[in-house]
Amino acid sequence: MSTTTTIVTRGDRTARRSTKRVEPIYYLFLIPTVILFTLAITLPGVMGIFFSFTDSIGIGEWSFNGLTNYIAIFSDPAILQSYLFTFGFSIATVIVVNVIAFLLAVGLTSRIRFKTGLRTIFVIPMVISGIIIAYVFNFLFSNSLPAAGAATGIPWLETSLLANPDLAWIAIVIVTAWQAIPGTLLIYIAGLLSVPGDVYEAADIDGANKVQQLTRITIPLVAGYVVINVILGFKGFLNAYDIIVGLTNGGPGTSTRSIAMTVIAGFNGGDYAYQMANATIFFIVAILISVLQLSLTRGRNAL
Repeated sequence: MSTTTTIVTRGDRTARRSTKRVEPIYYLFLIPTVILFTLAITLPGVMGIFFSFTDSIGIGEWSFNGLTNYIAIFSDPAILQSYLFTFGFSIATVIVVNVIAFLLAVGLTSRIRFKTGLRTIFVIPMVISGIIIAYVFNFLFSNSLPAAGAATGIPWLETSLLANPDLAWIAIVIVTAWQAIPGTLLIYIAGLLSVPGDVYEAADIDGANKVQQLTRITIPLVAGYVVINVILGFKGFLNAYDIIVGLTNGGPGTSTRSIAMTVIAGFNGGDYAYQMANATIFFIVAILISVLQLSLTRGRNAL
């Protein structure tokens, strides 16, 4: 990008005026991206919202039915169950991920040996495919742990968590947290490293112990990172799909079926327009969460 500067003198005042001219090469990179984004994301999204007001099954003839699909969703127990599970699972996972990641970040930024190597080890789960992780843990929950329970005589361990409709969500939280903690950990490490060391030196001089430094210095100074991790994590967990498919496939029954699984199952089952209405509602929820994120992070100097 080139900049042309013009100096205009008026009496005792000198005004500096700057005009910027965009180089054509930038449009060469921008225009293809905009076209691809429009064709692959924007246009299908608009078409999906349009068909949510119809009775289309995805192919063939269709007709408008107004808000019928949207009204039916709010009285559909399967849809309501998927929203209840997804939001409950997301809240629980956000809490687990952020607490563990923050504690690990505090430890990995302290004066301990081999902290660089430990950081490398802790981020490994982040680069492994979610579906692979789910199948590995599925084997552990379904075979290894019950076998260990039978060998040690622990009754509650002999039955797989994945077969219990009331406890299967705990297994999903554990596996999802195992994969999500590394990304959250890296953000917390960046936040902790941005805190000036002089602050802790001054606290030591004033006689503050480590717990007081953590609660009164560290946590307030990285509050912006906490907000970002919580909001981004919550948004990401709302889209949970692959790990749930690999662990329970929405079962037992439909007790662990997420919103994303419900929408995709409806597409495959001929409820295209109905599930497009569901997806549209879910999209609005995601937009509201994004607006909340912007309002909470505006003016913070984290990241």
